[in-house]
Order: sequence, then structure tokens, then C-alpha cells
Amino acid sequence: MNQQILTGTELSTGRRLPRALIAEYEGKRAKLDDALSAFAEAQAAMKMACAIGGTFAYDRLETGRITKSDVERVLLKSAWRHFYDEYKLGQIMPAADKRRVDQMLEQPPAFTVENIREQFGDYIMDPWGAILRGLAEAFCSLDAAFKSHEKVKIGVKGLPKRVILSNVGGYGTWGQDRLRDILNALAAYQRKPLVEYAEIAEILRDGEALRDGLTYTPHGGKEPVTGQARGIWLKRYQNGNGHLYFTPDTLADVNRALAEYYGDVLPDAPDPDAKKQTSTAVSKDLQYYPTPLDVVARVIADLGNIKDKRVLEPSCGCGRFLDALRAAGALPYGIEYDPSRASTARDKGHSVLRGNFLETQPTPTFDFVIMNPPFYGRHYEKHIRHALRFLVPNGKLVSILPATARYDHGALDDLRPRWSDLPVGAFSESGTNINTTICTVFA
Repeated sequence: MNQQILTGTELSTGRRLPRALIAEYEGKRAKLDDALSAFAEAQAAMKMACAIGGTFAYDRLETGRITKSDVERVLLKSAWRHFYDEYKLGQIMPAADKRRVDQMLEQPPAFTVENIREQFGDYIMDPWGAILRGLAEAFCSLDAAFKSHEKVKIGVKGLPKRVILSNVGGYGTWGQDRLRDILNALAAYQRKPLVEYAEIAEILRDGEALRDGLTYTPHGGKEPVTGQARGIWLKRYQNGNGHLYFTPDTLADVNRALAEYYGDVLPDAPDPDAKKQTSTAVSKDLQYYPTPLDVVARVIADLGNIKDKRVLEPSCGCGRFLDALRAAGALPYGIEYDPSRASTARDKGHSVLRGNFLETQPTPTFDFVIMNPPFYGRHYEKHIRHALRFLVPNGKLVSILPATARYDHGALDDLRPRWSDLPVGAFSESGTNINTTICTVFA
């Protein structure tokens, strides 16, 4: 799909585009005063129909009261809900985003093209990306192996054949909600209908029920239907936990979906043999994944009071961290190899050394080091160990790393790091979907 979906008037699928829906909404909103007047006249007529000679009984007829704010609120919610249903967003949205939409609909913003684009633009423009992200979110919460972009490369063996679900009790429990999220994420990727409540109830009764499909009567239906084969089965235990197993075909789908979503990060050297060398030379096409502003804000907030503290950012790029550090009252200093990015940061008034960080002579004068080193391979290890040499005693280093650094490599274990994982897709806007984590080390 392209940008036309938010500016045109008609879709080949028969769905109306936002501007047509907005036109209907605005037209009905403009007629609300007339509708309220008609309602008031109907109320008066009903009361008079129950009165003789204009005399009302002590048992007065209540015809209700509706204010303009009431009808405006209901009309606005209807517009947003219709758009959500019209574009079948419930079939592609990750579970967490569906819950966000439910909250948004309690107090929705104005129904405009701009707000539609802000709320749902990503799902309309890239529905397949939303499906892949939903599956990643569902599975990354189950086992660390699903977070690793190395373990999920297509054809890699070793992904968990079963996951543990806590509190898979009766209908409506937290574990049951999680089970539904997993099955719906798989269904969206496999282009199958979303899971019916009857199917969830059936697998809780009989753990094998959804392995090859079952016959059931949908909610509100009269005729039984044959359900989809979901390729999973559930074994429940007396402590309330359950083990969810995947057939080989289902696990292969999970593998393919995650491999497609994570993709590959770019190496910081074009020659495959170069990564085996110990040289600190920087490739001309050095990867660059700028830190999203949401991640910057989270890292800075976790630092606490940094007013008047000296903070170093190696490979500072265009200065996103430097901007936030200065705003928090810190005394930031950057090092950047790329001349254009170094110039951009300097133009904003930052102190930036133009050079290769790994070849910079350490001076242990900084209270903090904040960094986002290369994601490719294990290059981050050299950057972190070198950065520690810039800290004062008991200084603090905070680094954003690929999740493989935490779950696969173990290269930093001797530094006794503290870890805090970032949300799935935290770096999507910067060009990579691999999972990331925050590593904290003290000098």
C-alpha cells in the first residue's frame, strides 16, 4: 500500500478511505442540533399523548435526557470504532496495541486525517510489518531464545519446542489471555482466522483440541463449523501453569517470521575477513543506527540527577544523547568519526572530538559514559572495554546493545553487568528490528 490510502476516496477492496469516513462524520456532526431538536419534539409529543387537556399526572412519564455532549461523544467513538473495524486492524495489530486502542477509544482525539495517520498509519501502510511485530512481541515475552536475531536465522535449530505459561487456569485468567495473544499472533502470520473464544475454552478442556482443528459452534452462531488446525497443544498442571507445545511446522513458521522481522544488521566492515582482524580502523560504510528519542529519554531518566556531571558519548552521531544530556544539566562531550555527523553535533553547540573512538587515548575523568556501539557481531565488546577506561572510580557506563550480547555471547559477564531489555522494535525507526537491551557497568 502507498500514501494514497490516506488521501484518496475509494479502495479497490470496497473499503472507504479516511476522507470519505471523515466526510460522513462531519456531516452527521453538523446535523446533531437538528437531531436533538427532533428528539425534543418527539419527547414533548409523547408527553402530550399521555395527557388530557394538557394536565400531566403525578406519575410523570420519563422520556430520558440527552445532551449535545453525549451525542458528540458517542458519534466520535463510533467513527473511530468503524474505522478500526473497516480496515480489519484487529487482525493485524499486536495484542499490546489493541489494548492501547481500547484505552484511546475511551477518550478519542478528533476524527481527522492527521489523527488517523498518527494512530493507525503504520498499520495501514505496512500491515505485514505489524503482523511480524505482533508475533515477535508475543514470543519474546515467552523465552529469551526468541529475542536473539542469531538464534532465529532461517533454518537455525534450537528454538524452544515448548514454552511455559503461568496461571493458565479457567476462562478469563491472565494466562488464558496470553494464550489467546500467542494463537492470534500465529494466526495473523499464517493468514488464518483469529481464534474464537470457543476454541480457547476447548483447549483448556482438552489440551489436544487445537492441534489438528476441531468442530465447534462460534459465539452467537447456530451452525457448527470446523476450526483451523493451530499446530499447538497444551499440557496443564495442578499448580496452574501450562506447557504450550508447537508442531515442527508451527515452529518453522515462528522461525521464518522472526527471521524476517529481525533481518540482518549491517557490518561495520565490508570485507567478511575484516571482522577477524584486531585493527581499530573504521570502515567507510560504518553502520549507523541513531538512537530513537524514546530510548534516549529512558536512558537519561534512569541516570537520575546528572546536573554538572561530566558525561562522555563515544560515537555520538548527530548528538541526540548530547542534546538530552545538556537539557538535563550535564556536561556532555562527544567523539564521532563521521565528519558530517560530527559537524551537525558541533553546530548545535556540543563539544565533539572528530576521530576514531577506539584510537582515542583514555582519560579517566568522566562520571558517566553513555553509548550506542555497533550492533554487528561482537564489535560492541571492544567499545565497552575501551570506554570503561574513561571513567572515574565508581563511574557508570550505560550502553545500548543487541539482545544477543545478553542472551548468547556472554562476552561481558566478567564485568558483572546489569541488564534491562528495551521493547520489541525499539530501533525500528532507525532501520533495524533486532531486539536491544541496556547494559549498565560500574568502573
